[in-house]
Amino acid sequence: MQHESLVEYGSRRVIITITAIFCALLEIVDTTIVNVALNDMKGNLGATLNEIGWVITAYAIGNVIIVPMTSWLSAQFGRRNYFAASIIIFTVFSFLCGNANGIWQLVFFRFIQGLGGGALLVTSQTIITESYPPEKRGMAQAIYGLGVIIGPTLGPPLGGYIVEHFSWPYIFYINIPIGTIATLLTLQFVRSPKYAEKKLASEVDWIGIALLAISVGSLQYVLERGQEDDWFESRTITTLAVTAFFGLFLFIWRELTAKNPIVELRVLKNGNLRVGTILSFILGFGLYGSTFIIPLYTQSSLGWTAEQAGALMIPAALTTAFMMPMIGRLLQKGVKQQFLVATGMFIFFIYSFWGYKILTPDTSKDAFFWMLIVRGLGMGMLFIPITTLSLSTLKGQQIGQGASFTGMMRQLGGSFGIALITTFLARQNMVHRSALTAHMMVDDPRVQQRVINMQHNYMAHGKTADNALRTAYQTLDFMISKQAAVLSYMDVFLYLGLMFLICIPFVLMVKAKKHEKKIDISEAMH
Repeated sequence: MQHESLVEYGSRRVIITITAIFCALLEIVDTTIVNVALNDMKGNLGATLNEIGWVITAYAIGNVIIVPMTSWLSAQFGRRNYFAASIIIFTVFSFLCGNANGIWQLVFFRFIQGLGGGALLVTSQTIITESYPPEKRGMAQAIYGLGVIIGPTLGPPLGGYIVEHFSWPYIFYINIPIGTIATLLTLQFVRSPKYAEKKLASEVDWIGIALLAISVGSLQYVLERGQEDDWFESRTITTLAVTAFFGLFLFIWRELTAKNPIVELRVLKNGNLRVGTILSFILGFGLYGSTFIIPLYTQSSLGWTAEQAGALMIPAALTTAFMMPMIGRLLQKGVKQQFLVATGMFIFFIYSFWGYKILTPDTSKDAFFWMLIVRGLGMGMLFIPITTLSLSTLKGQQIGQGASFTGMMRQLGGSFGIALITTFLARQNMVHRSALTAHMMVDDPRVQQRVINMQHNYMAHGKTADNALRTAYQTLDFMISKQAAVLSYMDVFLYLGLMFLICIPFVLMVKAKKHEKKIDISEAMH
């Protein structure tokens, strides 16, 4: 079989691995690096808060549309050429993003940059998986996983540093040297597998491509913008939700009946891949959800700078980096993936519950340290076992198709996670606020006493009596808001943790028996 020939040895394998990781890092850092710079961009491009959100949304939509098509595009143009072209598109559009004059120009460039970037993630995973012999694949996934887990965490501190010391276009320019080197290394070292004959333009599943772009694009839009536009109160959101639903239905039907489908759904007959796809979704939910909520809480409730919030995440990322090779070794020694995933989920539950316990309106920096180290441990135990479990019984071209599914589900899991968390935060905030105000009756003597004390305090600092009274009420209102916000964040931590806890028994039910594997492979060959 042709896939054996792609195993590399010695320095060649090292160079290919490094190139692939750099490309994965480029793409992932770019998903989160922008979050910190949005404020500066807003002022610079004269955009509203709603418009600036599109800088993130457009990139995510581009990503999610291209990921499922990656395997097919590799076959069409040769993997090396396709990979190199993706890096070039990504790099060129990074430069254009930095030079954008208006918000919509930037949004368009980000969309194209996302199309280039989505390919980098999945193709680099396939390249690494195929460059190592099967018994070393756990290690290969560990090395790749370093990039994927550290990427989202590196984005904010790096972005914060660049924005504070330079200006926002540099968060895009930083991609240019790395992209250039990666392109040259790819053309020099990466090899393409021999695929079956290329499809003619007339044989291409254009309908499939259109349905995929429409349905996944609409779904991503609904998730990213739902909370701001008040979900189904908005006609756009409702229309796009319906479009996404019917689009996906027609897309699945089309792919199962087309002669040359753009996405090979039949590969999902493989039981391990099916489970892996669901687990990847949950992983994305936890990974992107918690990477999103902690900087948000520290910046909005504790008033930290972007750089401080970003730096907080570094120890956790280093813990994960330290864990990865150890997990790779455990897998090589034959420890079951299910046990590792279940343990990782339990550790993640501990981290979330810990978060639930320590959040206050003025939590100190030190309080986060061990909690985030625990998060790093949990993430390290989840990523590789899930990936190796998903791809363990696939062969040849199916590896790429499998990687596409897990990659897409991880991204979608992240979008679902962030969408649900923002909505949940907004709803819980109102619930807690009304609960707190209900307890604070104006005629309650304790409340009155507190207001009078504050009023006297402000008068002592030179304010007039009525001005001091107004300020006292404002301060009280501010304290209530802050308390309500903190309670909402606590709820998010609690429910995230419970979600992971509930998944544990299901993970342990997954069986990977030796004789099942053989059946799986033979089924997959047909």
